[in-house]
Amino acid sequence: MHFLVTGSAGFIGYHLSHRLLAEGHTVTGFDALSDYYDVGLKRARHNDLARNASFEAVEGRLETPGLLLHLLDCVKPDVIFHLAAQAGVRYSLENPQAYADANLIGSFNLLEAVRAHPVRHLLLASTSSAYGGNTQLPFRETDRAVTPLTLYAATKLAMEAMAHSYSHLFSIPTTAFRFFTVYGPWGRPDMALFLFTRKILAGEPIEVFSGGSAERDFTYIDDLVDAIRRLADVPPPFPATTGPVCETDTLSNCAPYRLVNIGGGHPVRLDAMIDELERALGRQAARISKPLPPGDVARTAANTELLRALVGQVPQTPITEGIPTFVAWYKEYYGIS
Repeated sequence: MHFLVTGSAGFIGYHLSHRLLAEGHTVTGFDALSDYYDVGLKRARHNDLARNASFEAVEGRLETPGLLLHLLDCVKPDVIFHLAAQAGVRYSLENPQAYADANLIGSFNLLEAVRAHPVRHLLLASTSSAYGGNTQLPFRETDRAVTPLTLYAATKLAMEAMAHSYSHLFSIPTTAFRFFTVYGPWGRPDMALFLFTRKILAGEPIEVFSGGSAERDFTYIDDLVDAIRRLADVPPPFPATTGPVCETDTLSNCAPYRLVNIGGGHPVRLDAMIDELERALGRQAARISKPLPPGDVARTAANTELLRALVGQVPQTPITEGIPTFVAWYKEYYGIS
C-alpha cells in the first residue's frame, strides 16, 4: 500500500516509516524539520529512510494553506498516519502560538485534505496528557477528558474532536491514539531519558521532579510502532456490525471513529528509571530535587483493555531492556566509547 506519514522525521514517524518500508510498502514522509529540537537529528532520520527507494520525503508545514490538499492530490495514499505536531508539555508555556498553528490549523488542513481525497483509514496521534486533571488510574479511554492542564493537551483534545466531526460528516474511518511516554533509539532530545543521558555522560547534575516519586507509563518505541501498525488494519466500522469489543470500547455511535490508548499499563517511578539508566551508563547521577513543573501530572498509566481486544497484544518491553538499548544507540550515534 501507499502510506502517508506526517512527522516522518520525528521520533515515532521515523520508526513507523522504517517499519512500513520493511514490509514492502511505499511511504511518503511529510515533515517541517522545525528547529524545536536538533534539526540534524531529524535530517539523519530522513537520510536513513531515504536509503530505501520506496521512501519520498516532502518538506513543508502543516499550516501552509493548500499544501496538504495538493500533496494528497499528487500521492493519493491508501492510509494516513498523522504524527506531525508541535510536541512538548513545557514548551507550550513558552510558545503557545506554535501549538495553535501546527496542532489546530495544521490538523484542520489535513482533515480538509482527507475530505477531498478519502483514504481507507486515517490514524491520528494524540497524547496521554489529554487526561489532564484526571486522578483515577489507570486512564481509560471512556474517562471524561475535559480538564487539560496545558495548551498542548488542549490542542490534542481539540484535534480528536475535530476528527470525530469529520468522521461523522464525511464517513472517514478514523482512529485516534493516546501515547504514553514513548522512549527508545533515535528518541527526542527534549525527553527526560535523552536529557539525563547527555547530562550524566557530561558529568552534569540532573533535575529530578517530586523527589523521583512521579510515575510514567514508559512505552518502548518498537512496541508502540507495532501497536500503531496493527491498528491500521482495524478501521472502525460504521454502522457498527457488532457490539463493543470490550467494556472500554470507544467506537462512536454516529461515526466510524475510535479512540485507543497505547501504553503498557505498568507505570515506573522516575527514580527507578534513573537507577536503570545509571546501571546502563555505568555512572552515578548527581540529582537535584525540584518541584513538579506547571502542567505536569504526578502519575500516568494506561488501561490497555481496548488495545488488547483490537490487536491481541499490548506493549511489554520493560525498562531493563529498553533503556540499555537506548544507551547503546546514543553512544554509537554520538561517537561515545
